[in-house]
Amino acid sequence: MSGISTHVLDTSLGRPAAGVPISLERNDGNLWRELSTESTDNDGRVRQMLPADKVLQEGQYRLTFYTKGYFDLQGARSLYPIVQVTFTVFDPDGHYHIPLLMAANGYSTYRGS
Repeated sequence: MSGISTHVLDTSLGRPAAGVPISLERNDGNLWRELSTESTDNDGRVRQMLPADKVLQEGQYRLTFYTKGYFDLQGARSLYPIVQVTFTVFDPDGHYHIPLLMAANGYSTYRGS
């Protein structure tokens, strides 16, 4: 099944980050268009960011993770209140799993499965 999913892990606590709001956008030329906004579940996941009425297309997409509220609830000051991950969809029949590993003062990402 094609689509875009994500998983957010708080590496400082060693557990999933629940309740993190995330938006998905697609670049149409020089303009970013929002496709959806979701929040991570108790396991830190959003299993499908692409709305059911949208078809995955080749092109540039961007996930914006709004991390400040999550870190505020943890009592942590975060250097990165927002994390944006821009990636390219080359195969619209593929699935793009874009995890975020984060802590209050750093983050990393990769293409998962």
